[in-house]
Amino acid sequence: MGFVANHHFTYFTNQTTPPMQSTELVAKTAQGLEDVLADEITRLGATVTVKGQRVVHFMADQAMMYKANLHLRTAFRIMMPVASFTANSPDELYREAYKTEWEQYFTTNDSFAIDFTIHSPLFSHSQFAALRIKDAIADRFRNLFSNQRPSVDTYDPDFLVQLHISGNECHLLLDSSGQSLHKRGYRTFQVAAPLNEVLAAGMVMLSGWDRQTVLYDPMCGSGTIAIEAALLQRDIAPGLFREKFGFQSWKNYDDKLWKSTVSDALRQSKPSPDAPIYASDILSSAIKKSVENAQNAGLPDINFFTADFISDKPLIEETGGYIFINPPYGERLEQYQINNFYKDIGNTLKRQYKNYTAWLLTAHLEGLKHIGLQTSKRITLFNGPLECRLVQYKMY
Repeated sequence: MGFVANHHFTYFTNQTTPPMQSTELVAKTAQGLEDVLADEITRLGATVTVKGQRVVHFMADQAMMYKANLHLRTAFRIMMPVASFTANSPDELYREAYKTEWEQYFTTNDSFAIDFTIHSPLFSHSQFAALRIKDAIADRFRNLFSNQRPSVDTYDPDFLVQLHISGNECHLLLDSSGQSLHKRGYRTFQVAAPLNEVLAAGMVMLSGWDRQTVLYDPMCGSGTIAIEAALLQRDIAPGLFREKFGFQSWKNYDDKLWKSTVSDALRQSKPSPDAPIYASDILSSAIKKSVENAQNAGLPDINFFTADFISDKPLIEETGGYIFINPPYGERLEQYQINNFYKDIGNTLKRQYKNYTAWLLTAHLEGLKHIGLQTSKRITLFNGPLECRLVQYKMY
């Protein structure tokens, strides 16, 4: 295989709890990647039911939930809805959450935490809303189990409860992923303001790259685009490097089913790439970090090197392929410096990379105007809170 996945599974299997039946799950993604995620879910064999803003709903049984967490490249979280209701105040929120049969999912020996996404003038103090959910869960357990309750652990909880409120519409979900799925586990070194793995994978998948064509990232930072492209190229499931998922703490966790899911993923992976992947950066320190991250992912044959994309001659010999550029954000640069920098990027592409298809992701919309190349496609994406453009240039 060329890589070693981390699997430290120490969780017990409770055979007395029945397996999860087919139910509607919710996958969370970045704005602009909903169609990509829906396509991923469909190709995995699940039925998509709803596509919303930053979410895709799909039907899944326990086996599919495990596969989704292991394989989906553009999902941040896979969540199981537990309760939906309307509430117009924190007290109503408490009462409805108290009615939910939390004891079906976890016990007094487990730990839990509340994560929240709230867009509502009714709940202007979002942390207080989350606190009321915490109180409702704790009070229900106390009343049912002789004053015993699960503990709160905000660092590494057994159960992460997601609270989503829009207006007075409230949803409670159990997070089957635990830590966000963009935290693959291979990136132990990163540069300032790194591109997250979900967005990097989404960029590559949106581009239409066929995995058999040369790919080059000339401003690679910590190597995320190149590594995500290599994982995609070899059909390596991105979750193979994680040590833990949230569902492994659930009462119905099936260790045999999970290990079978992992084994299937390992068998599907390809041992070698179909085309070379190159990545460079002007900073040798960034290249050192990128190499270590790639080695953590079992990808020692990505071609990393130190180079200045603008002033150095190309160090790759291929006469065509795909280029992915995520320029430094340069918040400290003056606008004229940014404009000149983007102009230099455009000139370099024009002079030295004929027959390449270039994709550039940036939040500097003003700088983008100075590239000086004709745009073939323009896609709006979000890198965290930053509104970005993913722009295609075809270099004939």
